[in-house]
Amino acid sequence: MLLEASFDPNEETLLIEEVDEVLELIKKTWVSLGINQAFHNLCFSWVLFHRFITTNQVENELLFAVDSLLMEIEKDAEERKDPIYSKMLSSTVSLILDWAEKRLLNYRNSFHSGNIDLMEIVVSLGVSAAKILVEDISYEYQRKKKDADVACDRVETYIRSSIRTAFAQKVEKAHSTRRSSNNQKNQLPILAILAQEVSEMASNEKDVYSPILKRWLPHSAGVAVATLHSCYGNELKQFISSINELTPGSLEVLGEAQKLEKDLVDLAVEDSVDSEDGGKAIIREMAPYEVEMVVSDLVKSWIKTRVDRLKEWVDRNLQQEVWNPRANKERIAPSAVEVLRLVDEIMEAFFLLPITTHPSLPTGLISSLDKCLQHYIIKATSGCGTRNTFVPTLPALTRCTRGSMFFKKEKSHIAQGRKSHVGTINGDNNCFGIPQLCVRINSLQHIRTELDVFDKRLKARLRDSRSNGSSRTFEHSLDSCKEGIHHLREAIAYKVIFHDLSHVLWDGLYVGEASISRIEPFLQELEQNLEIISMTVHDKIRTRVITDIMKASFDGFLLVLVAGGPSRAFTRQDCKIFEEDFKFLTDLFWSNGDGLPYDLIDKYSIVVQNVLPLFGTDSESLIERFRSLIISSYGASARSSKLPLPPTTGQWNPNDPNTVLRVLCYRNDESAIKFLKRNYDLPKHQ
Repeated sequence: MLLEASFDPNEETLLIEEVDEVLELIKKTWVSLGINQAFHNLCFSWVLFHRFITTNQVENELLFAVDSLLMEIEKDAEERKDPIYSKMLSSTVSLILDWAEKRLLNYRNSFHSGNIDLMEIVVSLGVSAAKILVEDISYEYQRKKKDADVACDRVETYIRSSIRTAFAQKVEKAHSTRRSSNNQKNQLPILAILAQEVSEMASNEKDVYSPILKRWLPHSAGVAVATLHSCYGNELKQFISSINELTPGSLEVLGEAQKLEKDLVDLAVEDSVDSEDGGKAIIREMAPYEVEMVVSDLVKSWIKTRVDRLKEWVDRNLQQEVWNPRANKERIAPSAVEVLRLVDEIMEAFFLLPITTHPSLPTGLISSLDKCLQHYIIKATSGCGTRNTFVPTLPALTRCTRGSMFFKKEKSHIAQGRKSHVGTINGDNNCFGIPQLCVRINSLQHIRTELDVFDKRLKARLRDSRSNGSSRTFEHSLDSCKEGIHHLREAIAYKVIFHDLSHVLWDGLYVGEASISRIEPFLQELEQNLEIISMTVHDKIRTRVITDIMKASFDGFLLVLVAGGPSRAFTRQDCKIFEEDFKFLTDLFWSNGDGLPYDLIDKYSIVVQNVLPLFGTDSESLIERFRSLIISSYGASARSSKLPLPPTTGQWNPNDPNTVLRVLCYRNDESAIKFLKRNYDLPKHQ
């Protein structure tokens, strides 16, 4: 009651002007009341605090006074040994601390730029009260170390609590706003909005609250942004765990999160630049969002989804592809055009993604698309056959029989009984017909050309994104195109010669008597095939395809002579026919200068030209040549009465004993027949 006299009865929030004199008079009663300065300070601090509370908390000067008294009380450590004083101290200061902390644990709701001065008083009051209670043996704070930095600890607690509360309110407000505007289009995702608001909160914290709190906690702004970073990070983790594909919304959230993290880290570093550790502790607390890794994983998933769909499309469409040469004027398979369009579409969509492109992502995309295209190319060439598919198995070696020219009579019947394949080429629906093989080879050439275009465009894009754009793109597809085109060229060549024209080559040429079963029918049908192929196949590879057909025709011609089977028997005089017919064959490809270059024809005809003279050589000379080659190959052991049988190498040439032996096998004269009977006991032509 005595201390209440210090207040003006007309202005209950103000102390009277004569307050010092009044307090001096009151001091004279201390002896009678049994109190001292410490008790007085404690009582007066409570009276001032109580007056502030009961007068609507409008006079900040009262709190200043309370804070000043609490600082004095903190110095009165000796008095705390008095149990009555200690109990009174704990009770009074606890009430003051509770009041202060109710405001400070959510200071963003209690204070703003308009009343920020009051916040400084309240923080000082709270810190002073906490320091006093730490020293009081009867209070729970005693569990802390005596030398604990109470001020830093309390202020850090206020910051983290206030930030978490304010963040939770922001989250609730964002969800509430979203629920009330569900019908609106093109709304920003909640976390994208929240990221922007958190950034604003961090700036507001730095500008408004941190200048006050720095008095007790130098890195207060760093603590605030670290707490905000953690709060938003928890929400972001939940969001990331809920997404499994790349969408505009998810990219927007991740982009805003990345921007927010950069802003928060910059603020923390700026705030901690003068701290002892340079802000390392705060930065360590801010576990990275790893947005780039999340985006990278989502992009990889995006790539995988589209590449898997593309591969399924390839498998499905190649099963339906008929390789129709009339499908378009370029004579390219529609599936080849479409697969390139799909690849281009995926690449364009990738580079339009609103992401900062990591160098490994375009490389991963291109590698995956490369494998897809390679898959298309390999499937497009599979099942088309190879040289070995069409070249007939060589018949067993036999010897002629004198008078075996009965084949002359049957030859015309055999030839007439054969059906031409040429008439079916143009309209053949077979997926592996010659026109269809030409469409396949055109399609690979088209892919090869377009991949060069893709390569240039991609390198420009990769340079723009600072990725590695120096290496060749679609390397495996380009290599497969090259291999596939070579494979198809060979398939076309050997299919034409040994399959489609087998009735006039293998089954007709020189069957019976060579003079009446010459090369003319074969040349006629071959010319028709060459015209069709020339009109169908792409002009960039036409010459190579025709060259391969020429090589196959030379192989076929020579194979008829050295491995044509028992339906053929030749005399020395037939050699001129062979030479003349081979000249007709080479002239077909020369075409009076409009066909293949002469030096190219000459290059590939050299094997036939080297072997043909053997057919004009007399049998005795051939036998001697054969013996000499065998001895040269097998040594002295070959000088025995029975010569070893040389293996078939397929490398026909006049110095190959097997080639010479085969000429003898088809030589229709007594010397050759006896030599073969005596040395190898070869069976007769049947």
